[in-house]
Amino acid sequence: MNVTTVWKGKRAFTSEGPSGYAVGMDATAAYGGDSKGATPMELLLAGLGGCMGIDITMILDAFLDKITGIEIEAQGTRSEGMPKGFTAIDLIFKVDGDIPDYRIWKAIQMAEEKYCAVSASLSADIHPKLILNGVDTPRP
Repeated sequence: MNVTTVWKGKRAFTSEGPSGYAVGMDATAAYGGDSKGATPMELLLAGLGGCMGIDITMILDAFLDKITGIEIEAQGTRSEGMPKGFTAIDLIFKVDGDIPDYRIWKAIQMAEEKYCAVSASLSADIHPKLILNGVDTPRP
């Protein structure tokens, strides 16, 4: 896979990969940017959420008609020193629908441990949490 990232001035960049979709990035004012795009660390969390979500929906494909909504919130904890990489990431899966929690937990586990290339590429500890139909559902 090849992604090209082009400088747009100050701290702004645009990246485009084989999909043909461009993604704008910028630094916050604290780092000399204009906040006119997502930060690279935001995109990393978004990529993890998207990768896990795609894998989970593929695993649960036969049950998607029973699911009315999926939202994945990623909360990253960063190291104090440089580089300020993520040391831990909490992934909160908010799922609505008529599907047993054990099926979702199994899909989360399979996505994280076997299929999600983004989670496999990270050194941060990933901690999943499931909220099914508004109820915090512990891992079996």
